[in-house]
Amino acid sequence: MSDYTILSNIDSPQDLKQVPRDKLPQLCEEIRRFLIDKVSKTGGHLASNLGIVELSVALHYVFDSPDDHIMFDVGHQCYVHKILTGRKDRFDTLRQLDGISGFLRPSESEHDCFVSGHASNSVSAVLGMARGDKLRGRKVSSVCVIGDGALTGGMAYEALNDAGRSGLPLIVILNDNDMSISKSVGGLALWLSKIRLKPRYFSLKYSTQAFLRRFGTAGNKTIEWISDFKSDFKHKVLPENIFSVLGFDYLGPADGNDIESILSLLIQAKRLRRPVVIHLKTVKGKGYAYSEDAPDFYHGVSAFDSAVGRSSKQSLSFAKVFGDTMMELSRSDDRVCAVTAAMDMGTGLSEYKKAFPDRFFDVGIAEGHAVTMCAGMAKVGMIPVFAVYSTFLQRGYDQLLHDAALNNAHVVFGVDHTGSVGADGPTHHGLFDTAYLRSIPQMAIYAPSSYSELARALKMAVCEHNGPVAVKYPKGCEDIFTDDTFDSGTVCIRQGKDVTLISYGIMINEAVKAADMLKGIGISAEVIKINRLDEPDMDMIISSASKTRRLFVLEDCVRAGSIGECISACLVQTDVNVYVELLNFRDSFSEVGTTAQNYSLHGIDAQGVCAAVMSAVKNESREGIR
Repeated sequence: MSDYTILSNIDSPQDLKQVPRDKLPQLCEEIRRFLIDKVSKTGGHLASNLGIVELSVALHYVFDSPDDHIMFDVGHQCYVHKILTGRKDRFDTLRQLDGISGFLRPSESEHDCFVSGHASNSVSAVLGMARGDKLRGRKVSSVCVIGDGALTGGMAYEALNDAGRSGLPLIVILNDNDMSISKSVGGLALWLSKIRLKPRYFSLKYSTQAFLRRFGTAGNKTIEWISDFKSDFKHKVLPENIFSVLGFDYLGPADGNDIESILSLLIQAKRLRRPVVIHLKTVKGKGYAYSEDAPDFYHGVSAFDSAVGRSSKQSLSFAKVFGDTMMELSRSDDRVCAVTAAMDMGTGLSEYKKAFPDRFFDVGIAEGHAVTMCAGMAKVGMIPVFAVYSTFLQRGYDQLLHDAALNNAHVVFGVDHTGSVGADGPTHHGLFDTAYLRSIPQMAIYAPSSYSELARALKMAVCEHNGPVAVKYPKGCEDIFTDDTFDSGTVCIRQGKDVTLISYGIMINEAVKAADMLKGIGISAEVIKINRLDEPDMDMIISSASKTRRLFVLEDCVRAGSIGECISACLVQTDVNVYVELLNFRDSFSEVGTTAQNYSLHGIDAQGVCAAVMSAVKNESREGIR
């Protein structure tokens, strides 16, 4: 830490408060260098954290964490917060197994007040804290930082509507950088653009305040009088904005990368002791030219060479295959259109957006709205394909049931990032889609395992179905299984006589690897692959189980609602005497770590499958279901 003159001496918010105010810009510059150095080695969310350096420093300079609650919406913009709260020496372990999380995590530090990995929940959370503190007689502040992208989520408005009339010391900081992950879209983005005032106004304002402060108490009283007069004048003469209509005092907009401006606004808001919105205009990727030029690319990055800016070119991925197939389908059928929730790059639709701008719809961070909008489009003859991460589609479960399934609307759901997703951790693992999709009547569910199967499944979903259909696929690249077996909903891809291995999706690779390993020790494994999860061929499965008497179901999901539970329930109703073991994540959210590490920890990699099979073979007397 010898290159960080000020930062090296900061291990807590108390240390930060000892830094002279005129040295804070230097500290911010050191933090930016620290972030670029560390994230270039570990990967992570870079651009959003570079943009929020001054704000994070100012928050901990003015407020007293953990007594005061400081929450960052989505949570990926909490890196500076973590640096300032005693975790900078562990940054080499960011987003790694047993390391520090890339999101807020209360179990990691008392300064992380709430788990946050999905957008638009911060106002609700800190309002709850403020109400709880009032009931307990605690006189503290509750602060949340929410981006303009997260403000496209409906939950944020439900909370703002409630919070504005609460009268509580709640401060909502709008981090306005024109971006969510991709560029912010919609009416709110346009409105925010209109209310951003000219920078000259703020320059004059703060230079005047600096001049008046020279006169001590009299100068400060003059500043307060001017502020009160201006606020009174605005309420009487100027049209109200959405925040003041909801009951908030509105401060700003101001330069969110000027620490003096931020400190002044935070001190003023803290003094008011009532609901306040502070509007800050920040630059996503601030201080790193490559990131400023391409903030969407640097939103979340793998390790890269910080000197030249970019990592090596990405190889083919499931998301890329999805995007390419969507292009092909849209060229041949003008009813096909693509929908995303602020994730065109992450879901492989960036090129589609350019090629078919009239048939590309980015609704912002509003998954529930997206599902229902798609259902409406389907009812008038379009074929909408909603590309969405598994963990985010959870937010639209009611709409999946009430609007897509009940209307039997032909909506195609491209469910990306299913199963373990590695470094993003428990807020982003797609461990629940098998259960929640299978619970929805009339929902067809395809689980391709290879690039060729994904292209085939998407074409089948678009061209051969009349109702709702989901195509679920993992993050990243295909593995050793590269075939296309989608002629059948369930298929036996390897004959065997000693044990039956059942799997689907990307996990079929672990089943095949396990079968190869078992063959080497004289155990013959039959491998059954399920392609359509809503209607597995139970006759084929029962026939195989009757032959081998040992059945293992391998899945990268939680146990409740899994295919394994479905198969177990069916077998109980038969006369087949078979040992069944379900290999999955059981009741775990799973932790941060690579996908391979998570598989190993839960015993669902090839080695874990082999160990389970050998244990069952060794103890021949065991029967029943595990």
